[in-house]
Amino acid sequence: MSLLIAGLAIFLGIHLLPVVSSLRAALLARWGEQRYKGVFSLVSAIGLVLIVAGYAVADDRTRLFAPFPAARALAPFAMVASFILFAAANMRGHLRRIVKHPMLLGLLLWASVHLLANGDRAGTVLFGAFLAFAVVDLVSAVQRGAVRSFVPVPKHDLIAVVGGAAVALAVMTFHRTLFGVAVAPFGI
Repeated sequence: MSLLIAGLAIFLGIHLLPVVSSLRAALLARWGEQRYKGVFSLVSAIGLVLIVAGYAVADDRTRLFAPFPAARALAPFAMVASFILFAAANMRGHLRRIVKHPMLLGLLLWASVHLLANGDRAGTVLFGAFLAFAVVDLVSAVQRGAVRSFVPVPKHDLIAVVGGAAVALAVMTFHRTLFGVAVAPFGI
């Protein structure tokens, strides 16, 4: 479990840099944008690898609470919405303009449903950490007014919806193969 916790600390820690604007600005000034992005990406990748490996070998699957049947029933629909929001975060569409922080809202939805659908200690640590991060970062982003203005392009909404739904269906199809749990009747 310590590998999972270390990965979460590294991955989520580096992603909390925007919350501490002065630290981020100091690093940008010292390193320059390209080096900052390179270090950010490298640290993120290391954290993500540690999260995946740590969750895979986490031996503490003690049941903390019973999974919520409603969360399991709603999970496929919530995941489609989450992946559409993830895709919209990188598009200049109306969805991103209206929602403002689609990545964080998608993460909040993804983490909440997974947290409530699992109930074991390792899952609670993993999904609870991402849920807490999403809340903290969303509050910070709203307070900082971290929204870029752009002219919406309708085809970006179509790409986000179709692409996000396609990725969600692919993940559900291979969820058992990837994560050991079948989440849809059509899964392999």
